[in-house]
Amino acid sequence: MSDNILVENDFEKKIVEVPFSKEDVIKLKAGEYIYLTGTIYSARDAAHKRMYDSINAAVEKNQKAEDYDGKKLYEEGILPFDITDNVIYYLGPTPAKPGQVIGSAGPTTGTRMDKYTPLLLSKGLSGMIGKGKRGKAVVDSIISDKAVYFAAVGGAGALLSKCIKESEVIAYDDLGTEAIRKMRVEELPVIVVIDSEGNNLYETAVEEYNASK
Repeated sequence: MSDNILVENDFEKKIVEVPFSKEDVIKLKAGEYIYLTGTIYSARDAAHKRMYDSINAAVEKNQKAEDYDGKKLYEEGILPFDITDNVIYYLGPTPAKPGQVIGSAGPTTGTRMDKYTPLLLSKGLSGMIGKGKRGKAVVDSIISDKAVYFAAVGGAGALLSKCIKESEVIAYDDLGTEAIRKMRVEELPVIVVIDSEGNNLYETAVEEYNASK
């Protein structure tokens, strides 16, 4: 087992350190309840669109899409951080109250990012946190690029915010709440919804329910 994945047997708690490698990703299976610890980034649809447009503009200018991986996109200032092996939380937090690191931190519906996701996955992004189903193109990309889609619990934003220990706006501050944030999290609870093999909890849960009737 990778050093990035720790299991506390007494509580059956699986702690996954982020960012994580593709080797770590393929060990995660749909239906698992895990805790993320380490560094993740926040971005919603406005930030995704800006990153997507920036990548496409660079590729169109240079006509060499294969030359642009996450590291090069960052080094050339096309993206504000290296997305390689990283996790993006679909988050637009409410303003922080005095003494808080961040405001309510509930997840945004993943389909709002569907148009932009396959491109980011192809450039090295390994994980996403949101809520709700994803489109076929995203699922296909999750399989081909060996990534994972997590669900955070909607409606529990205040509780999730307590798992965020540090938060810093690093890009697109003109977008306000939708700016990109670098965040340090400790044991952020999420569920593996779509794993790197395309197993989809939203589908299997329905099948199991129907089979039980």
